Amino acid sequence: MTATTGSSQPRNNKSNTIIGLLAIIVIIQSVKIFLDYREKTAMRQTLEVTTEDLAGTRQRLTEISAELDQKIVEIQKLGGEVGDLKKAKAEIETQLKRNVAWSSKAVKELKDRVAGYEELLKAKDTEIEKLKSLNTTLFSENRTLKTEINIQKTKLSDSISQLSKNKDELATKVAIASQLKAENIRVVSVSEKGKERESPFRSRQLEKVKLEFNLAENKVAPIEGKKVYIRLLDENGQVVFDMARGSGSFVLNGKEEWYTAVQEILFDNTKQKLSFVYEKGTEYAAGKYQVEIIADNYRMGVGTFVVK
Repeated sequence: MTATTGSSQPRNNKSNTIIGLLAIIVIIQSVKIFLDYREKTAMRQTLEVTTEDLAGTRQRLTEISAELDQKIVEIQKLGGEVGDLKKAKAEIETQLKRNVAWSSKAVKELKDRVAGYEELLKAKDTEIEKLKSLNTTLFSENRTLKTEINIQKTKLSDSISQLSKNKDELATKVAIASQLKAENIRVVSVSEKGKERESPFRSRQLEKVKLEFNLAENKVAPIEGKKVYIRLLDENGQVVFDMARGSGSFVLNGKEEWYTAVQEILFDNTKQKLSFVYEKGTEYAAGKYQVEIIADNYRMGVGTFVVK
């Protein structure tokens, strides 16, 4: 009996130890399960709060966007600037289009933006009131001036009409003043050897006609490129021309006309000298000829010569 009792004692101690360890494991596992549950519950609650905040914030953004539209229309009617409102509107539209997972931090930042937009709306309410007040004042002043304006209306209309007439007259005078003038016009015949003869010419001696002149100084005329046309007319007013020798047509006073020769120049207001040489190729009929120098639809000068 004594031996049996002695061997069972250690076995009982060992069982108690195992039971104790199991109890500790169960307790630790229970604590872990409890902590995990509490953490998940807290996270779920946080997510629920974040989702609710996000939904509410996005709804507020939608409302603010509509309010911005109203403010933009109202301020534009009152003549105010709406650049900052349009910028805020664009930012809100961008935020509303975002389709990503939102953290509590991101939602907080979004709520801060909403607070900023609300402050902007408040500031614009104040601005609208000021603009309304200013417009009311201006309207009142306009009404006060209306009677006087009506009295002066006829006189003002007459003055504007006269001013327009004077302006047109001045423009015409300036256009005329800016017209170039040909001076020192000289027409000679040139032989094959380069010998020049003054008018009158004998038909057999008239191989080439040479026209020389200077452009008179003109401080009104702009420095610009111009086409200078030469028209050689016989006694009957017919233009001497040969397309094979550089002649052609142009519009003069709304009508297509022939020209004998043309030269492109840069008018530089230095009294530059121009020279045209035209070889007809056939004999000239006897009579008095006229040489017209034309630019920009007006005559710069006229020269003459006689063929016997």
